[in-house]
Amino acid sequence: MDLSLYTAGIELILNFQTLSLITIGTLLGILTGCLPGLTATMGVSILVPITYNLSPSAGILMLVGIYLGGVYGGSISATLLNIPGTPSAIMTALDAYPLAQKGKAGYALSISTISSAVGGLLSVFVLVLIAPAIADIALEFTSYEMFAIALFGLSIIAAIAPGSMVKALMAGSIGLIISTVGADPITAEPRFIFGNMYLYGGIQFIAAMVGLYGVTEIILNCENSFKRTTSQDAEVMKLKHKTYLPSWLDIKRIYPNICRSSFIGVIIGAIPGAGGTIASIVAYGAQKKITNSPEDMGNGSIEGIAASESSNNACTGGAMITLLSLGIPGDAVTAILIGAFMIHGLQPGPLLFQNNIDLVSAIFLGMVVVNVLLLFIGLYGARYFAKLLSVPGEILNATIIAFCFVGSFAIQNSFFDIKIMLAFSALGYLMVKAGMPRAPIVLALILGPLMESNLRRAISLHQNDIGAFLYGFLEHPIAAAVLALTVLTFSLPLLPKSNALRKES
Repeated sequence: MDLSLYTAGIELILNFQTLSLITIGTLLGILTGCLPGLTATMGVSILVPITYNLSPSAGILMLVGIYLGGVYGGSISATLLNIPGTPSAIMTALDAYPLAQKGKAGYALSISTISSAVGGLLSVFVLVLIAPAIADIALEFTSYEMFAIALFGLSIIAAIAPGSMVKALMAGSIGLIISTVGADPITAEPRFIFGNMYLYGGIQFIAAMVGLYGVTEIILNCENSFKRTTSQDAEVMKLKHKTYLPSWLDIKRIYPNICRSSFIGVIIGAIPGAGGTIASIVAYGAQKKITNSPEDMGNGSIEGIAASESSNNACTGGAMITLLSLGIPGDAVTAILIGAFMIHGLQPGPLLFQNNIDLVSAIFLGMVVVNVLLLFIGLYGARYFAKLLSVPGEILNATIIAFCFVGSFAIQNSFFDIKIMLAFSALGYLMVKAGMPRAPIVLALILGPLMESNLRRAISLHQNDIGAFLYGFLEHPIAAAVLALTVLTFSLPLLPKSNALRKES
């Protein structure tokens, strides 16, 4: 492997501004993760516009800090209040909260911190090994392969989205329709702009994300205001000003579990749309089958905490593999990170490794720095973040909504982007009420233009002959294989239903 992959980003990392922003991003990420109702997705989407005036490395690494910190932060409220700060911390709460009820909240937080940091570091190691190799292969991709990969990314998120697959497909279709607004990618003819030249460049992605995730979540928080009980406040206050470090025997006991669960997390994280929640469920289930004391799982087992936290944090490295090497987001946060790259005139994918190797290296090194920060902040500062759980929700909501408006306006110094944000916040709210997932519309906005431009480019190579275009897949086996996976992805969720109908008949 080229040594520059390790060294090119050192200069970008080792300066006061970048290190300060990484630290601030990590702290903000932990904050958004540990407070119920806030998420890393919301934090990243709100703060993307702020990175416009920063250098690409400093801005992107701050967002990476929020991303990784947010995933870890969910374990704090899961441990102290039995309320997962993030969906991926659901499995953590099963064992961490029972430990907290036994007066071992600090011990549970230490286990989750160590597991999170080690899982994150292992995922970065895999990222450094795999991403460049995938990028080298992707350099040979034609329009066929890129179209197939974009379609596969959309099919994955539709197939595994919670709830109805039909509703997920509807959400993806809405996103695809919206992605066609603006200039035609081939002819530059305006489409669906209705005489409004603000729409000629398409829907401003960042403003849309702030609306879908930032404002929508605040509306839902206000509607379902989080009420903290006296007993829950007591649980928070039980966390004394003392650090509870696990023994070496504990570390030796959970280390194989952390390695195995991290591997599961990386694999699942690299699947577009899978995410930390699925990874933690799979890793937790695997550990329960392997452990010698399965009856302890769910009753305060450190093995359960280690499996959940190492897997959902390792997912971050897996999601970054597809983002950096293929330009395909692995989850909602990496979809928003693409917007941060675009703000700085960069396009994630194989060319990033050729043209911006210093930035890629800085991202690798920055992720190592963030995970080390998580270890120290988590071990020695979790109790301070726990106190933030008593901050009134009204103050948090008002602060965040202000950031949403300022951030949307700052993208292009345009009030029209605020209108976009408000429109998508209304759309996001209606989607939640209708039981429709928002992730498919996010990925459709990102992957739609990529899929359309490559599809039309491939067809034009055959003089718009659809038959010749389809026959061309025989000359592109990778694209054909990915299309086959796409069909399989759509088919698998239908198999249980068909088997059930067969049994009934």
